[in-house]
Amino acid sequence: SGATSKKDPELFQNVAEGLRRLYRTKLFPLEDTYRFHDFHSPALEDADFDNKPMVLLVGQYSTGKTTFIRHLMEQDFPGMRIGPEPTTDSFIAVMHGDQDGVIPGNALVVDPKKPFRKLNAFGNAFLNRFMCAQLPNPVLESISIIDTPGILSGEKQRISRGYDFAAVLEWFAERVDRIILLFDAHKLDISDEFSEVIRALKNHEDKMRVVLNKADQISTQQLMRVYGALMWSLGKIINTPEVVRVYIGSFWAQPLLVPDNRKLFEAEEQDLFLDIQSLPRNAALRKLNDLIKRARLAKVQAYIISSLKKEMPSVFGKENKKKELIANLGEIYQKIEKEHQISPGDFPNLGKMQELLNGQDFTKFPSLKPKLLEAVEDMLANDIARLMALVRQEEAAMPSQTVHGGAFEGTMSGPFGHGYGEGASEGIDEMEWVVGRDKPSYDEMFYNLGPINGKVSGAAAKKEMLKSKLPNTVLGKIWKLADVDKDGFLDDEEFALANHLIKVKLEGHELPASLPNHLVPPSKRRTVQLEADGE
Repeated sequence: SGATSKKDPELFQNVAEGLRRLYRTKLFPLEDTYRFHDFHSPALEDADFDNKPMVLLVGQYSTGKTTFIRHLMEQDFPGMRIGPEPTTDSFIAVMHGDQDGVIPGNALVVDPKKPFRKLNAFGNAFLNRFMCAQLPNPVLESISIIDTPGILSGEKQRISRGYDFAAVLEWFAERVDRIILLFDAHKLDISDEFSEVIRALKNHEDKMRVVLNKADQISTQQLMRVYGALMWSLGKIINTPEVVRVYIGSFWAQPLLVPDNRKLFEAEEQDLFLDIQSLPRNAALRKLNDLIKRARLAKVQAYIISSLKKEMPSVFGKENKKKELIANLGEIYQKIEKEHQISPGDFPNLGKMQELLNGQDFTKFPSLKPKLLEAVEDMLANDIARLMALVRQEEAAMPSQTVHGGAFEGTMSGPFGHGYGEGASEGIDEMEWVVGRDKPSYDEMFYNLGPINGKVSGAAAKKEMLKSKLPNTVLGKIWKLADVDKDGFLDDEEFALANHLIKVKLEGHELPASLPNHLVPPSKRRTVQLEADGE
């Protein structure tokens, strides 16, 4: 097996190290040869594979970005400024540190432990507007948050920035795990720059979530209209088949101005928190996914560059040929697409590519080196699948890895937890059996069914339960929960419980997976308890 030994599977200690080694040994050589770093995105650093999940916040000025971060952490951070004017005019990386402090951009980009070294390419105008706020906060132990300058409406800001704002955002978008676009419900306008920014993030729709903030400042009817307008505008900017997930609410610790939609806001905030809390668990998968995206683009880059090289004459007419090739780049794309079975979505933007090619010397381009491409093909076909298995193992080994602290704690348990004392958990902290309240009316139905030995059969109960018009799957679950002693019949308490659960479901609440203690009928409590002890 001497010939196959070269193909021996790579063994990895952990996902981060595996990704780093694959990148260095298999993908980087291809990127380096075909000028990927000049055209698309700088080389990845070790820190890119090791860093915590990052959340990027993007929005027009005064949509509540900085306040949102404050709300998550329940703590001010160094360098934070809040106000109706565009106050955050810097990129601030809010990260965990043992002491409060601010690290300026120029120092940040030389720190090998932080994933920001490649940002020095954006020059001094940017670095003066970039800093890291460090503070000891439990939320930051598992995620980092990037606050960005508020996007203004109108033309003037583009001229005054002095660096390529959209390009910086795109750099971040490639490396973060979640991009949250914030909109203000009571003044929804999407400026040209904002549209441009959202378009610049177009390959990262899977990371995007939208927050419609300050939704407590308008009435329900207005909110419906604003939500509709937002979805319509986003649909025109983001071309994805699936709709971006929008979370509606008021993300700060102030009283609600219009409290009508409190329930909705609570549920939405809960969903958003769960989404953010899942980031550490899915971080390895996200890095794997981004590496695959990158490898596919690098392959296309290699085909484009080598095709252009192949077409260049060896002696005369080089300049003219170069112009002609750039003009016909679209045809070259199509040829590569057919020849190598590559989907059109993997190709870089045509106009941007033509612009970048103008400044290049085509004669210095390398020709196609099959070995480099084979290494990347092998990585995509074999190594990635092995890493995928490792990702699953790692996830299983650390199920507890979620974001905690700050606003994530307030809704976890206790009476202000989401849905406490409602639906199936109604009566959770009462001494009396909550079903007992409506039992007299349920008893009447029960005795009308003509019980035998104090019990009604499944068939008789079914007729009654079907009147709720709930689907069979739901009624089946209710039957399972209500038939506490599992004898296939319902006594008067079990029958009352079944009707109580039907009511819970009809009021729009979820059914519990197993019967909570406070719903167990009083006469059955002892047997249920004994069974639990017996196990």
